[in-house]
Amino acid sequence: MANSYTDFSLSFSHFKNTKVQLDSGYKHHDILSLEGFRLANKEITSWDNYEPTPLHSFDDMAEDTGVSSIFYKDEYSRFTLKSFKALGGAYAVANLLIKKLKEEGINANSSDLISGVYKGHTLKHTVCCATDGNHGRSVAWGAQQFGCNCEIYIHRNVSEGREKAIANYGALVNRIKGNYDDSVRLAAEVAEQNGYTVVSDTSYEGYTDIPKDVMQGYTVMVDEAMKQMNDTPTHVFLQGGVGGFPSAVVSFLQESLDCPPIFVVVEPVDADCLFQSAVNGKPTAVHGDLDTIMAGLACGEVSVLAWSILENYAPHFMTITDESIPKAMQLLANRIPPIIAGESAITGLAGFLIACNDVELKSKLKINENSKILLFGTEGDTDEEMYEQLVGKSSEQVLSRVK
Repeated sequence: MANSYTDFSLSFSHFKNTKVQLDSGYKHHDILSLEGFRLANKEITSWDNYEPTPLHSFDDMAEDTGVSSIFYKDEYSRFTLKSFKALGGAYAVANLLIKKLKEEGINANSSDLISGVYKGHTLKHTVCCATDGNHGRSVAWGAQQFGCNCEIYIHRNVSEGREKAIANYGALVNRIKGNYDDSVRLAAEVAEQNGYTVVSDTSYEGYTDIPKDVMQGYTVMVDEAMKQMNDTPTHVFLQGGVGGFPSAVVSFLQESLDCPPIFVVVEPVDADCLFQSAVNGKPTAVHGDLDTIMAGLACGEVSVLAWSILENYAPHFMTITDESIPKAMQLLANRIPPIIAGESAITGLAGFLIACNDVELKSKLKINENSKILLFGTEGDTDEEMYEQLVGKSSEQVLSRVK
């Protein structure tokens, strides 16, 4: 399996974004910025047990695919959440409570919240959100860490394992009959009725400030990767979703590098709201069950803030089928040492390997022997049962090979 990259000669769709403004400087400082990153970095690096997650170099894969280097940022060990989402939702919760305290004349920071010194004040507040799993877990963990209440809304396709993982952080978890976008709307309605604050990674008209904090938190991971890589990537393959994650990566690299890389956004074919938005030249919703094993990417409506960044700076969009996902998960599980990657973590890797097996697409993306590829493995086995089903072994069994 380790060298069977021809297994990734699979169906895909590709669209080149004609609205991209590659020659223009970064213009979206009101959404995400290096200044905002510095504020997020100061808070997040002060949290208990913070440490950068590892960056792996896949030299063998680079040689076999005909590129110079491949780097994989591994979020499996991010705090206790096994996901990069720990940087986003939790940071937004901390920021929210710091602002609420300031309205009461109290100047506080994350360390004050973690110590519980203002718990009498913070417990007056309840945060809520909709989630496919990982964002809700981050918000619930943040509420527990920083001392407020939490309600989470999940849709019908969220696994019981993800539901239990959220509940383990003390949140009240409510399952609805609809899809992800239905849960987003319901969470907003409940918050309005009960005076809760929505902490969503999806922005929409009239709701933008908190999603900015969520996305800004993600940039801490990008800064870590660039320092660890000690080089400049030529290509970055990024998972889609509502767009918050790829826009955070794009904004950071677009603003900080003199020669930004080529960005390729990869989505499930049945939940391709970013791809369709690129095709139509405007935010476009996709409907239906959004049924994909890439659970964290099962989103039908784009974040308007995220899209405003991606439409200007992401030149390529891809959709791929679920068929490629177990193959990519197994590929990393069989490495030495093994890497635990969840079903939404390796969408970018799968997109890259598919591109490398299609001569025409590889040429369109300008991938060659000088290319330096950066990938973000955004989660570990956040759904342990699904991981075992797709890989054929539990994460414990996979990791036992190195003990």
